[in-house]
Amino acid sequence: MKIDGFVLAMLGAVAFALAIPWLGTGDGPLHLGVVTTIGIAFVFFLHGAALAPAAMRAGAANWRLHLVVHGSTYLLFPAIGAAIFFGLQGVLAPEIRLGIFYLCALSSTISSSVAMTAIGRGNVPAAIFDATISGLLGMVLTPLLISLVAKTATGHLALLPAIWDVMKTLLLPFAAGQLLRPWIGVLVTRNKAWTSKADRLVILLIVYSAFCESTAAGLWSRYAPATLFVIALLVLLLLASVIMMTTLVSRTLGFSRADEVTAVFCGSKKSLANGAPIARVLFGQNPALGMIVLPLMMYHQAQLIVCSVLARRYAEKAEGDRPVSEPFPAT
Repeated sequence: MKIDGFVLAMLGAVAFALAIPWLGTGDGPLHLGVVTTIGIAFVFFLHGAALAPAAMRAGAANWRLHLVVHGSTYLLFPAIGAAIFFGLQGVLAPEIRLGIFYLCALSSTISSSVAMTAIGRGNVPAAIFDATISGLLGMVLTPLLISLVAKTATGHLALLPAIWDVMKTLLLPFAAGQLLRPWIGVLVTRNKAWTSKADRLVILLIVYSAFCESTAAGLWSRYAPATLFVIALLVLLLLASVIMMTTLVSRTLGFSRADEVTAVFCGSKKSLANGAPIARVLFGQNPALGMIVLPLMMYHQAQLIVCSVLARRYAEKAEGDRPVSEPFPAT
């Protein structure tokens, strides 16, 4: 499995931040705080304009599948995150534990969840519904979950102002895009590649500015190299645990293979596209922001690799079970 170009670009942004941190700090010449805020709003406006309500309606009826997906995202993940956060007090630094809990509190990702579901011959309409609803719920639930542990890790987080900041930066532009979809939806959909590039550029700027702040504050000198290994190990164990649990629950409930594929991929994914902007809004210029988003960056690459392998295996099983004369339905 090769590492995709976006991950390499993120590693480049981190390396650049470590080498030249002053350029991307809050008071630096690039003014990335303002730039990223505008970029986040613009990207979510495009996401709103691109989302077809018909695609949402097509997958809305399968309520048992939806309960499994959102239960995994907003109950199972936070429970594991809380066990790590409180169980490793005195073992890991507060910002590391907060970063892992923040990863667990995030929504599912839309694009790769749907893509992996399609590759694995899963229920694509349900995946579109679940991933989209998960992102919208996360704009409220992620700040709510973080407020439960933030006082222990970084000081008090004012819940209502935090939710409002997230909603005005992410949800209002998204809603504006939906309202204008009848006039600009075709144009945005036709140029979907440019929307994806804008999305990734904003994420790279957030990652770069976060690591600039952390480097300038001398945060990285506090950690031994073994710390990165511990974070990576916890991230991999987290991913493996959730994939096994969603698979087990899907089979216990008697889901079809298509619904199991959707439950596993939508229930185990975490969104860097939502996570990086929300982290910028919630934690602002906190010098620990780089460490807070680091577990999410590691999880992003791990889920791409592991879920790509799983998707191909699901597809092979579906191919083996399919009668020779029966074509696959279009996805």
